[in-house]
Amino acid sequence: MVLPAIKVRRKPRQSRARITQEALMESFVRLLHERSAHEITIREITDVAGVGLGTFYEYFSKKEDLIALTIHQHVKSNAESLKTYAQSLCELSTYSELQPYLEQIIRFQLEQMQANQFLWAQTFLLERHISSIEIYKKSYLMMVEMWRSILEPFVQDNEQLNQIGLNIQRVCYGFVSQTLLVNPKFDEWIVLEEDILQALSSFKF
Repeated sequence: MVLPAIKVRRKPRQSRARITQEALMESFVRLLHERSAHEITIREITDVAGVGLGTFYEYFSKKEDLIALTIHQHVKSNAESLKTYAQSLCELSTYSELQPYLEQIIRFQLEQMQANQFLWAQTFLLERHISSIEIYKKSYLMMVEMWRSILEPFVQDNEQLNQIGLNIQRVCYGFVSQTLLVNPKFDEWIVLEEDILQALSSFKF
Protein backbone atom coordinates (compact mmCIF):
# COMPACT_ATOMS: atom_id res chain seq x y z
CA MET A 1 0.00 0.00 0.00
CA VAL A 2 1.56 3.29 -1.05
CA LEU A 3 0.62 6.38 0.90
CA PRO A 4 0.32 9.79 -0.80
CA ALA A 5 1.75 11.48 2.29
CA ILE A 6 2.31 11.05 5.99
CA LYS A 7 -1.12 11.74 7.46
CA VAL A 8 -0.89 12.75 11.09
CA ARG A 9 -4.31 13.61 12.48
CA ARG A 10 -3.03 15.74 15.31
CA LYS A 11 0.46 17.20 15.49
CA PRO A 12 1.85 17.02 19.03
CA ARG A 13 2.18 20.62 20.23
CA GLN A 14 2.67 19.88 23.91
CA SER A 15 5.47 17.81 25.43
CA ARG A 16 3.05 15.18 26.77
CA ALA A 17 1.49 14.74 23.34
CA ARG A 18 4.94 14.41 21.74
CA ILE A 19 5.90 11.78 24.29
CA THR A 20 2.76 9.80 23.45
CA GLN A 21 3.47 9.91 19.73
CA GLU A 22 7.10 8.91 20.31
CA ALA A 23 5.95 6.05 22.56
CA LEU A 24 3.78 4.69 19.75
CA MET A 25 6.71 4.81 17.32
CA GLU A 26 9.06 3.18 19.83
CA SER A 27 6.49 0.45 20.50
CA PHE A 28 6.25 -0.32 16.80
CA VAL A 29 10.05 -0.61 16.56
CA ARG A 30 10.15 -2.95 19.58
CA LEU A 31 7.53 -5.19 18.01
CA LEU A 32 9.38 -5.08 14.70
CA HIS A 33 12.21 -7.02 16.35
CA GLU A 34 9.77 -9.87 16.93
CA ARG A 35 7.97 -10.12 13.59
CA SER A 36 7.35 -8.37 10.30
CA ALA A 37 5.50 -5.05 10.08
CA HIS A 38 2.40 -6.45 8.34
CA GLU A 39 1.88 -8.91 11.23
CA ILE A 40 1.91 -6.19 13.90
CA THR A 41 -1.51 -4.89 14.89
CA ILE A 42 -2.48 -1.45 16.12
CA ARG A 43 -3.78 -3.07 19.33
CA GLU A 44 -0.35 -4.57 19.99
CA ILE A 45 1.33 -1.21 19.40
CA THR A 46 -0.98 0.58 21.83
CA ASP A 47 -0.64 -2.17 24.44
CA VAL A 48 3.16 -1.91 24.39
CA ALA A 49 2.95 1.89 24.50
CA GLY A 50 0.52 1.74 27.40
CA VAL A 51 -2.20 3.79 25.72
CA GLY A 52 -5.69 3.07 24.39
CA LEU A 53 -6.80 2.58 20.80
CA GLY A 54 -8.51 5.94 20.90
CA THR A 55 -5.18 7.62 21.61
CA PHE A 56 -3.66 6.00 18.53
CA TYR A 57 -6.43 7.36 16.33
CA GLU A 58 -5.96 10.84 17.74
CA TYR A 59 -2.62 10.91 15.92
CA PHE A 60 -2.86 8.42 13.04
CA SER A 61 -5.61 7.21 10.72
CA LYS A 62 -3.91 3.86 10.09
CA LYS A 63 -0.82 1.81 10.94
CA GLU A 64 0.93 2.76 7.70
CA ASP A 65 0.91 6.43 8.74
CA LEU A 66 2.72 5.53 11.95
CA ILE A 67 5.27 3.47 10.01
CA ALA A 68 5.88 6.28 7.50
CA LEU A 69 6.46 8.79 10.29
CA THR A 70 8.75 6.35 12.13
CA ILE A 71 10.90 6.00 9.00
CA HIS A 72 11.03 9.76 8.49
CA GLN A 73 11.96 10.43 12.12
CA HIS A 74 14.67 7.78 11.99
CA VAL A 75 16.26 9.37 8.92
CA LYS A 76 15.91 12.84 10.45
CA SER A 77 17.59 11.73 13.68
CA ASN A 78 20.45 10.26 11.66
CA ALA A 79 20.92 13.52 9.75
CA GLU A 80 20.98 15.56 12.96
CA SER A 81 23.49 13.17 14.53
CA LEU A 82 25.83 13.45 11.54
CA LYS A 83 25.59 17.27 11.50
CA THR A 84 26.41 17.42 15.20
CA TYR A 85 29.40 15.13 14.74
CA ALA A 86 30.69 17.14 11.76
CA GLN A 87 30.33 20.36 13.74
CA SER A 88 32.37 18.89 16.57
CA LEU A 89 35.17 18.03 14.12
CA CYS A 90 35.17 21.59 12.79
CA GLU A 91 35.16 23.12 16.27
CA LEU A 92 38.09 20.96 17.28
CA SER A 93 39.89 21.89 14.03
CA THR A 94 40.71 18.21 13.65
CA TYR A 95 40.73 18.39 9.86
CA SER A 96 41.89 21.17 7.55
CA GLU A 97 41.29 19.33 4.26
CA LEU A 98 38.03 18.03 2.83
CA GLN A 99 39.03 14.45 1.95
CA PRO A 100 40.09 13.20 5.42
CA TYR A 101 37.22 15.14 6.99
CA LEU A 102 34.70 13.48 4.67
CA GLU A 103 36.22 10.04 5.20
CA GLN A 104 35.90 10.40 8.97
CA ILE A 105 32.24 11.43 8.71
CA ILE A 106 31.41 8.52 6.42
CA ARG A 107 33.20 6.17 8.84
CA PHE A 108 31.11 7.59 11.69
CA GLN A 109 27.93 7.19 9.64
CA LEU A 110 28.66 3.55 8.89
CA GLU A 111 29.52 2.83 12.53
CA GLN A 112 26.17 4.29 13.58
CA MET A 113 24.35 2.20 10.99
CA GLN A 114 26.18 -0.96 11.96
CA ALA A 115 25.28 -0.39 15.61
CA ASN A 116 21.60 -0.16 14.62
CA GLN A 117 21.73 -2.49 11.65
CA PHE A 118 18.39 -4.23 12.14
CA LEU A 119 16.42 -0.99 12.17
CA TRP A 120 18.24 0.37 9.12
CA ALA A 121 17.58 -2.84 7.18
CA GLN A 122 13.89 -2.60 8.13
CA THR A 123 13.82 1.11 7.28
CA PHE A 124 15.05 0.51 3.73
CA LEU A 125 12.62 -2.38 3.29
CA LEU A 126 9.56 -0.57 4.67
CA GLU A 127 10.47 2.58 2.78
CA ARG A 128 9.79 0.71 -0.45
CA HIS A 129 6.46 -0.69 0.72
CA ILE A 130 5.08 2.27 2.65
CA SER A 131 6.57 5.58 1.54
CA SER A 132 5.12 7.42 -1.44
CA ILE A 133 7.46 9.17 -3.87
CA GLU A 134 6.67 12.47 -2.10
CA ILE A 135 7.75 11.09 1.28
CA TYR A 136 10.81 9.46 -0.28
CA LYS A 137 11.88 12.71 -1.94
CA LYS A 138 11.44 14.61 1.33
CA SER A 139 13.76 12.26 3.22
CA TYR A 140 16.26 12.07 0.35
CA LEU A 141 16.46 15.85 -0.02
CA MET A 142 16.84 16.18 3.73
CA MET A 143 19.94 13.99 3.54
CA VAL A 144 21.33 15.95 0.57
CA GLU A 145 20.85 19.15 2.56
CA MET A 146 22.62 17.53 5.49
CA TRP A 147 25.65 16.77 3.31
CA ARG A 148 25.59 20.36 2.01
CA SER A 149 25.75 21.76 5.54
CA ILE A 150 28.52 19.33 6.49
CA LEU A 151 30.61 20.31 3.46
CA GLU A 152 29.98 24.07 3.67
CA PRO A 153 33.16 24.86 5.66
CA PHE A 154 35.22 23.39 2.80
CA VAL A 155 33.24 24.25 -0.35
CA GLN A 156 32.37 27.90 -1.00
CA ASP A 157 30.85 27.60 -4.47
CA ASN A 158 27.11 26.98 -4.01
CA GLU A 159 26.61 25.07 -7.27
CA GLN A 160 29.56 22.82 -6.53
CA LEU A 161 28.29 22.33 -2.98
CA ASN A 162 24.90 21.17 -4.28
CA GLN A 163 26.47 18.72 -6.71
CA ILE A 164 28.90 17.24 -4.20
CA GLY A 165 26.18 16.84 -1.59
CA LEU A 166 23.96 15.07 -4.12
CA ASN A 167 26.73 12.76 -5.30
CA ILE A 168 27.71 11.75 -1.77
CA GLN A 169 24.11 10.94 -0.93
CA ARG A 170 23.70 8.95 -4.15
CA VAL A 171 26.75 6.83 -3.38
CA CYS A 172 26.24 6.34 0.36
CA TYR A 173 22.50 5.69 0.15
CA GLY A 174 22.87 3.40 -2.84
CA PHE A 175 25.66 1.28 -1.38
CA VAL A 176 24.18 0.93 2.11
CA SER A 177 20.51 0.50 1.20
CA GLN A 178 21.13 -2.07 -1.52
CA THR A 179 23.57 -3.96 0.70
CA LEU A 180 21.14 -4.24 3.61
CA LEU A 181 18.15 -5.00 1.39
CA VAL A 182 19.96 -7.96 -0.17
CA ASN A 183 21.61 -9.07 3.08
CA PRO A 184 20.13 -7.63 6.32
CA LYS A 185 22.78 -9.48 8.36
CA PHE A 186 25.69 -8.14 6.30
CA ASP A 187 28.87 -7.96 8.41
CA GLU A 188 31.69 -6.77 6.13
CA TRP A 189 31.39 -3.09 7.04
CA ILE A 190 35.08 -2.30 6.59
CA VAL A 191 34.90 -3.59 3.01
CA LEU A 192 31.74 -1.54 2.44
CA GLU A 193 33.48 1.59 3.71
CA GLU A 194 36.40 0.98 1.36
CA ASP A 195 34.00 0.50 -1.57
CA ILE A 196 32.15 3.74 -0.79
CA LEU A 197 35.36 5.74 -0.50
CA GLN A 198 36.65 4.19 -3.72
CA ALA A 199 33.45 5.20 -5.52
CA LEU A 200 33.65 8.74 -4.14
CA SER A 201 37.28 9.08 -5.20
CA SER A 202 36.11 9.26 -8.81
CA PHE A 203 34.42 12.60 -8.10
CA LYS A 204 36.36 15.85 -8.00
CA PHE A 205 35.97 17.50 -4.62
